[in-house]
Amino acid sequence: MIRVPQVRVISAEGEQVGIMETGEALQLASGADLDLVEVSPDARPPVCKIMDFGKYKYEQSKRVKESRKKQHVTQLKEIRFKTPKISEHDLEYRANQAREFLQHGNKVKVSVRFWGREMTHIELGQRKLEHMAKMLEDAGSIEQRPRLEGRSMSLVLIPR
Repeated sequence: MIRVPQVRVISAEGEQVGIMETGEALQLASGADLDLVEVSPDARPPVCKIMDFGKYKYEQSKRVKESRKKQHVTQLKEIRFKTPKISEHDLEYRANQAREFLQHGNKVKVSVRFWGREMTHIELGQRKLEHMAKMLEDAGSIEQRPRLEGRSMSLVLIPR
């Protein structure tokens, strides 16, 4: 399947054999009862290694699985206030919830809902959101400042 005329060959022990014709490298690999695997196709000339192809694919899949284990998928968690008239104790309680989310590496969206005539006093909601951000500045920083979207205002915090 290797379509280039010349390749750089590495032996099964990891020693560099040198640059040779593709046919000659294939004969060398079949003589050792192994496969010629193109390891770095972007190099000039491409680098090929003499090895067991099945073992190579298995090790690659193992490496991919191991890297997936170490990844953390960031989620967006949301905390809502039903009204901008939330009490200080409720605000602290929700701040502690948000702190836990941030410590686990998740983003947090804090939103306030405005009902009826509360829409005339959106600055109250903005002050509550900014107060919440100030309470959480040790665990996270503001990614998106408070923004009004319809009847709710929200801000997004990211972990430090």
